Amino acid sequence: MRVLEAPTSLYLSFHACKSHHTKGLFTFSRISAIASTQTADKDVLNALSQIIDPDFQTDIVSCGFVKDLCVDEASGEVSFRLELTTPACPIKDMFEQQANEVVAALPWVKKVEVTMSAQPARPVYADQLPMGLQKISNIVAVSSCKGGVGKSTVAVNLAYTLAGMGARVGIFDADVYGPSLPTMVSPENRLLEMDPETQTIIPTEYMGVKLVSFGFAGKGRAIMRGPMVSGVINQLLTTAEWGELDYLIIDMPPGTGDIQLTLCQVAPLSAAVIVTTPQKLAFIDVAKGVRMFSKLKVPCIAVVENMCHFDADGKRFYPFGRGSGSQVVEQFGIPHLFDLPIRPTLSASGDSGIPEVVSDPQGEVADTFQNLGVCVVQQCAKIRQQVSTAVTYDATIRAIMVKLPNSNEVFLLDPATVRRNDRSAQSVDEWTGEQKLQYNDVPEDIEPEEIRPMGNYAVSITWPDGFSQIAPYDQLQTMERLVDAPEPIPA
Repeated sequence: MRVLEAPTSLYLSFHACKSHHTKGLFTFSRISAIASTQTADKDVLNALSQIIDPDFQTDIVSCGFVKDLCVDEASGEVSFRLELTTPACPIKDMFEQQANEVVAALPWVKKVEVTMSAQPARPVYADQLPMGLQKISNIVAVSSCKGGVGKSTVAVNLAYTLAGMGARVGIFDADVYGPSLPTMVSPENRLLEMDPETQTIIPTEYMGVKLVSFGFAGKGRAIMRGPMVSGVINQLLTTAEWGELDYLIIDMPPGTGDIQLTLCQVAPLSAAVIVTTPQKLAFIDVAKGVRMFSKLKVPCIAVVENMCHFDADGKRFYPFGRGSGSQVVEQFGIPHLFDLPIRPTLSASGDSGIPEVVSDPQGEVADTFQNLGVCVVQQCAKIRQQVSTAVTYDATIRAIMVKLPNSNEVFLLDPATVRRNDRSAQSVDEWTGEQKLQYNDVPEDIEPEEIRPMGNYAVSITWPDGFSQIAPYDQLQTMERLVDAPEPIPA
């Protein structure tokens, strides 16, 4: 029996097999045993490769989900771990069942043990973030750009839905002028505390969800100018001890001004959920917010149309008209639309301090939020996958491969061309526009040492001379492409 990390390698070195054999020269029988073991591993991985992740459209072996594969062909026992992207994966039970079935179907397998786990909470590019945000996998903004549409209700109920799905969740109430969180939840400790040694803010908690709001700072609501508010928001968000979170939900304040831009720049937003109501005026304001997120390269993944309808006497009524949410979806290409009814209990739960999805987990509203939660989990996983693989280096063909999010186009760039197109102050004089980096300063055979994502808009490329180049996606698309590069060699 031995353990290997799939799918990195199916071949065992002599050292990996020492535990199976006494010291000395290999005999033919020993070599045969190793070959048989390798075949057994391959059988298991081939079986598991039949399971396709519906979000990535790739089998779970290629996705790297299979870990700690341990095979004992003599006893027919197989064990492995499926490490998913999030503990809130809506199809984790299906994965576990299918994995058991396909491996158990192998003729020599008598016992299968599958362990489910999730990747550690960590953003795609943690090293470039403030300390407080370095262990948060996904930051999701809930925004409307208009007050009174139920944005805070959506943010809080979404957060508790994700927590109910098994995720570690936090809520950041970004409205300093009129914080809603202290009214909508009922934590036992209603004051934020500061660690005297680390000078960090300790979030309060309610039902396992971490909470930070200016309303818990002991000052209620603030009267201050915009620059001061941006500083307060920055401090509350980045110095809080969030710990490991799978999802941080940011309840955005109304508008598209300094505060919103500060949040988008400080926090690496994974995605945004847009909240609106059926009125035309709501659509106008929401459209401004969608355009803001588009400029900041933050994908809007869902629209929630609140206060859509109510049922009475067996009929459904739409008192505010219809079509605002659908109009947002159609005009801006946002993939998912969710409707929330006019429900007295939904409004009352916001005032009682107990979210609706907690007080009535089997109700119609909870069902809608469950669907929204599944959408957020799936879309965030897709976005992480797209961002982490958008720009890579293939050493076999000495080319940088680019496949941008939300695009099916794949193109190749020469590393030297990318390096020569750097537009930073080290390469181009900021005042005169004079090119300081000359063509011959970059060797033709230069290769990147590391490529890391920078949010949803750029990558950071580290070169052998230690220079770190920021390459926006928009700039990569304009560079001269390789048209005669050889085909990549499969791993």
